[in-house]
Amino acid sequence: MKLPLVVASALLLPGLTAQAVAHHSYNAFDMAKTVALVGTVKEFHWTNPHSWILLEVVDAAGTRQAVSIESNGPGYLVRYGWKRESLRPGDKITARMHPLRDGSSGGSLVSVVLPDGRELQAEGLPPGHNGNVAGR
Repeated sequence: MKLPLVVASALLLPGLTAQAVAHHSYNAFDMAKTVALVGTVKEFHWTNPHSWILLEVVDAAGTRQAVSIESNGPGYLVRYGWKRESLRPGDKITARMHPLRDGSSGGSLVSVVLPDGRELQAEGLPPGHNGNVAGR
């Protein structure tokens, strides 16, 4: 009776591992570049596994463009002081992000400067973290 369970586990485990590794890939983003965008929050999605900001920016020609910025999930962001209410539609913010490699509109969030001037980080070690990765 144990042999079918072992065989089934051996067949399923590689597939589950591949999904986990693929899910956490940052290959789509140019992590060597950071750009700053000033714009107005259209939407803020406080969701798992990733939170999202839909930011409306205006380019030099006056054209409005929606930029989708991916971030970590709420469980990660709260370590940096984020709350569900940190961003509201209509807030004017500066978002720092790693842009998409293909040049399309979007990126991976680094930090935001809120309307009151406070900055919230979204990557790196959380404030007060001692650098021990096992402590994360």
